[in-house]
Amino acid sequence: MSDQKSISGRAWAELLLLGVIWGGSFLSIRLALNEVPVITVVLHRTLWATLLLWAVVLAMRLPLPRDPKVWLAFLVMGLLNNVIPFGLMAWGQLHIETGLTSILNATTAIFGVVVASIAFADERLTLRKGIGVLLGFLGVATAIGWDALTGFDLRSTAQLAVLAGTLSYALASVWARRKLAHLPPQVAAAGMLSGSTLLLIAPALLIDGPIGFDLAPGTWVAIAYYSLIATAGAYLLYYRVLGMAGSGNLMLVTLLIPPVAIVLGALVLGEDLQPRAYAGFALLGSGLLVLNGTLWKGRD
Repeated sequence: MSDQKSISGRAWAELLLLGVIWGGSFLSIRLALNEVPVITVVLHRTLWATLLLWAVVLAMRLPLPRDPKVWLAFLVMGLLNNVIPFGLMAWGQLHIETGLTSILNATTAIFGVVVASIAFADERLTLRKGIGVLLGFLGVATAIGWDALTGFDLRSTAQLAVLAGTLSYALASVWARRKLAHLPPQVAAAGMLSGSTLLLIAPALLIDGPIGFDLAPGTWVAIAYYSLIATAGAYLLYYRVLGMAGSGNLMLVTLLIPPVAIVLGALVLGEDLQPRAYAGFALLGSGLLVLNGTLWKGRD
């Protein structure tokens, strides 16, 4: 039987809060992209989140890693978990709806199961997981349209870029388990974002040019939201909910994010998703619930 940790009322409330926070991040990033280039948008996200998380680490008086190998691991983690996915998804949002981006983002859990089954002996791909993965990929194919898999235009390329970002997230989870599992999560998150920031400075300057700080107030509000609240704050909340609800139940947050992003995209940006996006999300959501164990009570 699948071990499933129960969720308390408080854990549910914080899980919902996390879904709302991350759901709002897609809109804030899209608003910032109206004035700020893609790489610089990502640099803002990692830089300000880094400063806030290190302040938290210092306030908690957590020990800092001294092994150079750990700092090298932070660089790799920052590349896989921030630079690549944040960049690909931000670029993708220039060409597809924020709501659709959030739906495709839920594929992170699907890729995570597949990659983990390859990397770790104790994460084998069981029958239950296999069915969940199959439903998930069917959902993705439905949401983006089967034609996107055979013909390429700017829109289909943007959708595939977002999916590539979710695959990078999955690879990052393997790297974190292998190299950073021994660290306090606050230190791991701060170190990862520090590595991301270092990797982003040169590309941002070379490709986007000098970083401008004379931005519209609304753009600064968007940057503050997605960097301080939806990145630094969300990481801290994520690990808090993980401790209360367990990793299986935490997967449910991926089902809470798209409705928030879709509603905000419709209200603020006037977005209107095609029916196939909703059908794809239903299939993808079913796959996630199978992986979570909610829709599968028998043996793996």
